[in-house]
Amino acid sequence: MALIGTELVEKSNELNEVRINGMTLQQLRFFSIYLAKINARDIDTRTVRFSLEDFRKIMNLGKFTNIRHFQMVTNGLLCKVINTPIKSGGYRSFQLFKECTLDKDGDGEWFIEIDAHERALPFMFDLKGRYFKYQLWNALRLNSTNQLLIYELLKQHQKAGKLEISVKSLQDRLELTEEYKERWDNFKVRVLEACRKALTEITDLTFTYERGKTGKGGKWLTIIFYIKKNDDYIDQLTLDEFIELQDESEFDESEFDESEFIEEEQVELQYDEHLRFIAEACDYEFNNIEMQMISAATVEIRDEIKRFDFLREQYYKMLRRATDKQSPLHDRFKYLMGIIKNEVEKRV
Repeated sequence: MALIGTELVEKSNELNEVRINGMTLQQLRFFSIYLAKINARDIDTRTVRFSLEDFRKIMNLGKFTNIRHFQMVTNGLLCKVINTPIKSGGYRSFQLFKECTLDKDGDGEWFIEIDAHERALPFMFDLKGRYFKYQLWNALRLNSTNQLLIYELLKQHQKAGKLEISVKSLQDRLELTEEYKERWDNFKVRVLEACRKALTEITDLTFTYERGKTGKGGKWLTIIFYIKKNDDYIDQLTLDEFIELQDESEFDESEFDESEFIEEEQVELQYDEHLRFIAEACDYEFNNIEMQMISAATVEIRDEIKRFDFLREQYYKMLRRATDKQSPLHDRFKYLMGIIKNEVEKRV
């Protein structure tokens, strides 16, 4: 069963979009694993506990041993918001998760525990047959948000074997810069073809597509997807096997620093007001001028939540690179700016 940016199909066949705003690939995977761990028939399973080591691997956090790094990650999960339409034409918004705890158990082992928000529960528990349900588990090895989102969309319509969707609706659903929305050749090659190849190689379904309705000059207005079972698919790993393969770096809990929380007073003094939010994505490591440069380099990402998640993902890449003792990283800011610019240019 999954909810990530999904359309829920009512009995009337009327499509109502229910979206979770701006999830990174790691957050999508975490939510998929959360869904795999709960029992949709038992609301008492809504609180899920992970060992700190498993959580680190799921979220691809490298050798983090600082409590505020985990604080940043869990705060990001608690910021995820679900938008649901209402009949008047308006919408209702609420958090996906309401509470997260990082603590030690009775044996002194660190764990992270997360609980869903009450308003999100109807979409995960006691569905009474109203909504389309499926497991997203066999797509966890996809390596981009768009691949996961297209898989999810097509999986909903696999039984019918066919889906016709407007190009605009599909593009709005995905994480795209204007370059990919405005240039069809970029969208076709870097999104549609890349996703088709990835789904065929990794998941239990495959697809082909063709032009549907056309506009002036033969412009594609709709896309028709033909969805089939992937006969070459090999059963996915177990959850434990998947987690174990995510990161082979060692994590020493004895070095885990549990004393460092984010000091809000320091943030107030250090950064211009408009930079404080994205400075948090970089763990407040860089000064005000450096954050101005980072802000300018990411100005094309206009949604602030998506911008935050994007910066945090690049910051974590930098931190993982910084742990490489064989090739020391001498200028963390310069390296981060380099990968930010590279990812902004090719971002799909």
